[in-house]
Amino acid sequence: MSKKLFFVFAFVIFAFLFFNIKYYEFEVSEKDMDSSLIGLTIDGSSTTNFPDRDSGYAIESILCDKGASGVWDYKNWALRLRNVVQSRTKCQVNFVSKYSENILNGTDPVLKDGMIPVIIENDGTVKKVSLGWEWYDYETQRWANAVILNHETETYYDGDVIPESAIESYFVWIPRYKYQIFNTGNYTGKDGVSTDYGLTKVIHVEFETKDVSKSTGNTVGSWVTHPAFTSFETNGMWVGKFETGYKGATSTEGAQQNPNNGVNGTPDKVMIKPNVYSWRNIQVANAYWTSYNYKREYDSHMMKNMEWGAVAYLQHSKYGSGVYAGTSESAKASVRINNNASYMTGYASKKEPTCGYTSTNEECNRYENINTLGADGTYTVNYFNSVSNLASTTGNYSGIYDMSGGAWEYVMGVMLHTNGRPCSGKDVTSNSGFNGPYCNVGQTQSLSDGVSNFPTDTRYYDTYVYATDDEHYNRRILGDATGEMGPFTDRAYGSPVRQVGSWHDDEAWFVGSWEPWFLRSGAHTGGSDTGVFGFDDDSGSVWSWVSFRVVLSV
Repeated sequence: MSKKLFFVFAFVIFAFLFFNIKYYEFEVSEKDMDSSLIGLTIDGSSTTNFPDRDSGYAIESILCDKGASGVWDYKNWALRLRNVVQSRTKCQVNFVSKYSENILNGTDPVLKDGMIPVIIENDGTVKKVSLGWEWYDYETQRWANAVILNHETETYYDGDVIPESAIESYFVWIPRYKYQIFNTGNYTGKDGVSTDYGLTKVIHVEFETKDVSKSTGNTVGSWVTHPAFTSFETNGMWVGKFETGYKGATSTEGAQQNPNNGVNGTPDKVMIKPNVYSWRNIQVANAYWTSYNYKREYDSHMMKNMEWGAVAYLQHSKYGSGVYAGTSESAKASVRINNNASYMTGYASKKEPTCGYTSTNEECNRYENINTLGADGTYTVNYFNSVSNLASTTGNYSGIYDMSGGAWEYVMGVMLHTNGRPCSGKDVTSNSGFNGPYCNVGQTQSLSDGVSNFPTDTRYYDTYVYATDDEHYNRRILGDATGEMGPFTDRAYGSPVRQVGSWHDDEAWFVGSWEPWFLRSGAHTGGSDTGVFGFDDDSGSVWSWVSFRVVLSV
């Protein structure tokens, strides 16, 4: 890629030391461009203006002498200088074209003010990057990351380490893509699963922008634009890197909160970080409004079932950890389980489980309580231990965590009643908190004392056709990583019997009249049944083992 450089030479700043004034940070904006003080060239031609905000340029470097330093303020489109304490301080500012990756075909990350682009080093260290740097590379499974700070007024310079204590939330960019249909998911029951992970394979994806005509295939071998991106017509989405944590929780019990705050939720309690307690015991409606009001300017919302599918399919493409090095048409790599029984985010099992649900903590499926934040155990390791990379969707620190194990996660995917309305839940004691009909057989009344009505904007939830059983997988929506993971069967682990799919034996219970809401991921106790392709059904009610995740559609 050819880079266009813009240089500010001999930028002279006078600090009046004889008045004992020290300027530690100040701003130089467009109106301050005095040609007698600032020499600026664009493509070698002299000019007195910064490049336009929307010109596609970014800072590559700002080099100052005499101990001073500079950072480009993208929000105010101005130069900010720090520690200018000597007269005749000179700075050189280098603009370049914003970095983009050819294979993304224009679906490169979209940042809003307050989102800081970062790279995560091999030890988990977070560093701010310039938009002109190569800060992601999907070709080599390095996904783009961004963070939101606890205090957005804090300033970090390109290359600065951002301390963990300053970060409120991590997000990972999922670019818009189409995928080649590998299975239509037309299963009406459990038809049996072949051995050796059945039909697991590489999922072929191609990145495409919203300006390209959508692909609308519906047969094996044809291509379809993934519906997760067509709901909001974006070029991608920022997905919470971890299960949502509860800000201020100092114990796993303290993270179990279900505050009934109507349509406001409790967005000030959201934190999305490693080595924190996952937020659980929260009804779907409260989780939804908490996510929705978390960052309205970023179109924040609770993750949908379809959005989960988009991450799962990218993980099992050549751009994620699902493909072993050197393979092309087959893959068996799953996301390693988070087996931390205290529900701490970003953890990983030291060993891949070899069996599914068991009645005890057996050797083939180990899990353990770790109550010290950031501590390793005998069988589980924390996020900053590099072994945790096995629990990432990329196999490195750039990916998404907790998509296998930890807590189950509610997603916004719900079954419709026979009257066409989305179900609130099973009955008056087990429901989502949304007003709506109970879908259990014989329950016809509507919930009148819930947290709220369902969102008026139906883009924020996926709906599924009514059935009384949990085996009519043909009710799937292509792309949601449910019916396409068939065929399905029962798998017995001693006395427990689980419904599983062909992909990594992950659990597979479709929504039905008793339990109309989708869960994803699986439990820390689930062993080999737990995974990115796992799904279950539930009432939408509060459980100590169920959390949720936040998505931004900028």
